[in-house]
Amino acid sequence: MDSITHLFYGGVIAAAIAPKADRRAALLAGAALNTVPDLDVFPLLLSDNPVLRMTCHRAATHSWLVLPLIAWAIWWCFKRRGGRVTAAPARWWWAIFICLMAHPLLDSFTVYGTQLLWPIPLPPLMWSTLFIVDPLFTLPWLLACIVAWWAWNKPLGQRALLAGLVLGVGYLGWSLLAKALVTRVADRELAGLGHADAPRFSVPMPLNTLLWREVVMVPGGYLEGYRSLAADRGPMRFVFHPSNTAALQAASNVPTVQRLTWFTNGFVGARVVDGALVLDDLRMGSAPDYFFSFRVAQHDAGTWKAVAPTQVHTLRIAPGAMWDSVWQRIWNAPVAQAATGNSGDTPAISASK
Repeated sequence: MDSITHLFYGGVIAAAIAPKADRRAALLAGAALNTVPDLDVFPLLLSDNPVLRMTCHRAATHSWLVLPLIAWAIWWCFKRRGGRVTAAPARWWWAIFICLMAHPLLDSFTVYGTQLLWPIPLPPLMWSTLFIVDPLFTLPWLLACIVAWWAWNKPLGQRALLAGLVLGVGYLGWSLLAKALVTRVADRELAGLGHADAPRFSVPMPLNTLLWREVVMVPGGYLEGYRSLAADRGPMRFVFHPSNTAALQAASNVPTVQRLTWFTNGFVGARVVDGALVLDDLRMGSAPDYFFSFRVAQHDAGTWKAVAPTQVHTLRIAPGAMWDSVWQRIWNAPVAQAATGNSGDTPAISASK
């Protein structure tokens, strides 16, 4: 999730657990603690390898095997210093521990995913039920922090924190239900197309959980479809996009190709541009505009040879136009279209992690 949401999310969690007398301090501490896992971006900036920066984010500092040690170290340091943590060590231990552990758990609800059990080399866990920025998810945490700050020593403060927790967790539950509804519709259509068992994922479009994108890996490329829970009725429509799977397979021994394929759970598109192999992370963005595209290999003497990876920047649309496209598609069903071919249903949307 975005850093702003993590601030309020962490503040509510810590303040709900810490003693009432420490509520304001806990709001600030929780905001700081929930930011700690994302500090990994700073050392990663020292690398000029964009694939390394991408695939090593949300790894060690987001691991449930590492964070308990960090939580203990923070708790032990503050307990030795005296003050609030010494006066209520058990409450503050749970506030610190749960706050840190909750950060990567929330990140796992995005399509970027989280290496929750690093250093075990499992692909990132990505439930992909939330877009990285979702105002409706952020709002209850924000309001709870505001009310709890001003009513820190009153029953209203505790009620606000509990309400924020209930509404925030309830929204996560709704996102899971929304994803299940889209998946059920896609199941029926893909079975009819002969792709019932094809690898696929669904993800909400920017700033909402009403419009969803489904990507299905098929021979020679992938299918892309959109579903609005507010406007669409009947079957879900898909558009075929080609991918140079032969080149991807031929370059499968290139370490960067292996790394990206692992990190994306295999959801990559391949294209050859001026003799170079470019891989698109299909999870973030929409055809033909993807947030993460990398030049990873060069064709030379009949084989693919590794090159220093570079990020390929595609044309980005203005935020206002992006949101207008999403908003219109949420409330308006597309015109009739075939299962493959040009649909007119593809919003001009780019998505970040």
